[in-house]
Amino acid sequence: MLLAVSQFESAFLNMVGTSTATFVIWFTGISGAGKSTIASIVEQQLRDRGLPLHNLDGDELRLGLNRDLGFTDADRRENIRRVGELSRLFNDAGMIVLVAAISPFREGRDMARELAGPNHFVEVHVDTPLEVAEERDPKGLYQKARSGQLQNFTGIDSPYEPPLHPEVHIDSTRVSASEAADEIVRTLISLNLIIK
Repeated sequence: MLLAVSQFESAFLNMVGTSTATFVIWFTGISGAGKSTIASIVEQQLRDRGLPLHNLDGDELRLGLNRDLGFTDADRRENIRRVGELSRLFNDAGMIVLVAAISPFREGRDMARELAGPNHFVEVHVDTPLEVAEERDPKGLYQKARSGQLQNFTGIDSPYEPPLHPEVHIDSTRVSASEAADEIVRTLISLNLIIK
């Protein structure tokens, strides 16, 4: 007796077979660093490999899941806790997760790393000098923070704690978003998280 395999089942089996594990790629950096842009390029490269994934953008999560949170230190911790838990749920469902969020505190990123589990968390520091991010200011947020319209803005009146030992360090003043994405994919291969 022959069993028919649906197109969906076949595609799913192919996707699962191309990855050795689920994991989280956590992009961190100040506003305007380029986290979301680089994450989108990495997302496309992984999709082109047939990998099942979901891209969680910090700005989008603030409009939905975390719309009840402000920007106090406590609210920022809760924001990252929720994103870490959501990432774990997607991992448990067999998906790779990309997270692009300022996530200013090491403690929060360390908690997200712990939730993902050993060797399943890739921290990407998109390092951009404050003055460069302010020049970019695609959303006009720095201008609002400097004028006092926004309180607790990371880099202005709220601290950003850069990662001490990220798996990937991107100097966004020296490489393009595409070059950064290529470096991240090479790192995933070297960590045996994806197949070359």
